[in-house]
Amino acid sequence: MQFWEVKGILEAEVLWEPVDLQLEIEIAQAADLMSDVLSQSMGGELLLTGLVNSQVIRTAEMVDIKAIAFVHGKRPDEKTIELARIKGIPLLTTRLFLFEACARLAMRGLTGSSGTIW
Repeated sequence: MQFWEVKGILEAEVLWEPVDLQLEIEIAQAADLMSDVLSQSMGGELLLTGLVNSQVIRTAEMVDIKAIAFVHGKRPDEKTIELARIKGIPLLTTRLFLFEACARLAMRGLTGSSGTIW
């Protein structure tokens, strides 16, 4: 699934541009605990989270997360957005709650980081 498709499915806003809308998103994971991301990430996935601090960006960089979607209409501060831009990690924000965001992506065929459809 490409980044532009994820954006549409989540009815999301891109938080910095320009981004590669053709970026391929193969798997996703949802977490608010960055320790879970560190221990379970396979790299290359979309991270869905309600956590909006710079630690999310730093963790994503460490495990090669391709993009991050913030749920519940949450938006990180400008410093965090700028860090993501510098690191080349596209950011989205969606008004959807975490469960609904995951469900929508799963219904469109995006698998979880375990490799199975949620």
